[in-house]
Amino acid sequence: MAASDVSTAVSDPIRERILVAARKQLFAHGYRALSMDGLAAELGMSKKTLYVHFAGKDLMVEEIVLGFAEDVKATATELFSDRSLDYAAKLVRFAESMTGRFTRVSPTLFRELQRYAPTIYQHIEEVRFKNIPIVFGRIIEEGQRAGMVRDGVDPKFATEFWRFAIQGLMHPDTGDRLGMRPDQVFGQALNLFCGGLLTSAGMTDYEKHSRA
Repeated sequence: MAASDVSTAVSDPIRERILVAARKQLFAHGYRALSMDGLAAELGMSKKTLYVHFAGKDLMVEEIVLGFAEDVKATATELFSDRSLDYAAKLVRFAESMTGRFTRVSPTLFRELQRYAPTIYQHIEEVRFKNIPIVFGRIIEEGQRAGMVRDGVDPKFATEFWRFAIQGLMHPDTGDRLGMRPDQVFGQALNLFCGGLLTSAGMTDYEKHSRA
């Protein structure tokens, strides 16, 4: 089973079924709309059964959203290990994968987590902060090897720049000020970031694949 189906690989089929349904509700309707009562009714099981597998709603939500972050890292690793694709194609597919994920997430989810589940929200920020250098460090280094990222770009500096930029841009307050959804914010940020990194040939290839 793919990590995107549930937040983590699980061996218990009941636990798996709960996570799939909870993930669908959470991402479609947000944190506040997800309830143990509603989830039990949808699954046709008792709340007692839910609590056997998850001691509370927040433990379930944390597993789902942190699994989302791990899935992003795994997807990037798999994609940039694919030797059948050129660098620009990988970059475009990564961008499409990320914006597609955010498109499926309720625009209110991160705001609700910030307000009503701050511990989970803080954990998300910590995981994102840790994962960005792993994902984007590889993107930059591979781009330089392919001649698509300018040689003058320092991978460590560029990765750190992106890490702090994306942490600020993905904050709910930023989206509110811009009037943009998370998928729009991420897409604009990545296009701007690539514009500063790529060589002329790299940018040409990136735009060609984007239009394909």
